[in-house]
Amino acid sequence: MSSIRLVAQTREIPPVDDLLAHTSALRPLAWLRRGEGIVAAGDGIAAEIGVDSGDGGLRSAQLAAAWRELAAHAEVDDQVGIPGTGLVGFGALTFDERSAAASVLIVPQTVIGLRDGRSWITRIRAIDAADFAPVPEPAANGPHWAGRVGPGAQTPQGYQDAVRRALDEIGDGAYSKVVLARDLTGTVPGDADLRRLVRALSTGYPDTWTFAVDGLIGASPETLVTSHERAVTARVLAGTAARGADPAEDQAASAALAASSKDLDEHRYAVQSVLASLRPHTSALDADAEPFVLELPNLFHLATDVAGRLSDGASSLDLVGAMHPTAAVAGTPTDAAIAAIRRIEPFDRGRYAGPVGWIDAAGDGEWAIALRCAQFGDAPDGASGARRVTAYAGAGIVSGSEPESELLETRVKFRPLVDALA
Repeated sequence: MSSIRLVAQTREIPPVDDLLAHTSALRPLAWLRRGEGIVAAGDGIAAEIGVDSGDGGLRSAQLAAAWRELAAHAEVDDQVGIPGTGLVGFGALTFDERSAAASVLIVPQTVIGLRDGRSWITRIRAIDAADFAPVPEPAANGPHWAGRVGPGAQTPQGYQDAVRRALDEIGDGAYSKVVLARDLTGTVPGDADLRRLVRALSTGYPDTWTFAVDGLIGASPETLVTSHERAVTARVLAGTAARGADPAEDQAASAALAASSKDLDEHRYAVQSVLASLRPHTSALDADAEPFVLELPNLFHLATDVAGRLSDGASSLDLVGAMHPTAAVAGTPTDAAIAAIRRIEPFDRGRYAGPVGWIDAAGDGEWAIALRCAQFGDAPDGASGARRVTAYAGAGIVSGSEPESELLETRVKFRPLVDALA
């Protein structure tokens, strides 16, 4: 990796109103929340680090080591100095170390950002390149398009059967919780401007992390970990209820979730797994005493915020490796839950429920869990043809779970993406 030497230069620019206008239509690279964030301008790549199942070892550890080496040899001229400036890499990691999909870190040639009303441009090149690549002009959205998705490898009936199998195994004491997912598969036009999907998710669900990294597009409400100048934060979500049709139903649904012993148990497992993972790397680690009910446009979640101070030299990617997979997306105990997912789910999750986010030269970054998302295949050559898409949603199964209710939960979780695709 040391053979790749990069130069990164960040300068402040007038505030950018529309970040998504700057990124690629077919291969958007974006990280957004409440209208702010960072995007790759155009689709030029300065460096890419990939790790697959044949490389052996923990993927996050390999990416963290490679990134540390890349950053150590980079020349960074950052005159702005806020989160997201300087040398940055966008990352998407697989859920399972055995996945056939690759985990990647992508360093764009040009990054444009907006935070707290300030905008900047970062230009990145190889140290022996004559100059930085030209900055692509922003482009208007392409024409409207619609995608079609339907049952994938796991049908609705198959999902309910899978939940029953998991409940039998829980009853036998094999594990306490497992998160089971199902998939929807389909196509979009080969020339579909995927920024439209990113924009729909970002505007419809502004409090989530909206992301687009190497064909993985989604809007996640769950912060895996953020780190900035030794401050570490995480938000744990586990326990879900659909919003009501009117204010009275809404209030009743929220109150029922807050009092549900099944959901509170599921949530407690998730919080404990995050705290156990962060303790070796932090001091003054603290979590909310009780979960609060987080409101999203279509769902309620039980949520707990966690905060601490970094006590060692761990980067955000090191913390990702320590924390993933949490009980919120795998189960408890982790090893038994992962084994159950491999037995029961009839597909490779790829990057669904894996870490997604960005890291900078200091190792700081923001990482979410890739939920409410879909993986798009490569765009076909030329404008003709279709592009494959697979969407995922899951639910936590614990003693007391009901197959029909868990299926309904996945349907509600699919809704943001399915609506945006349509």
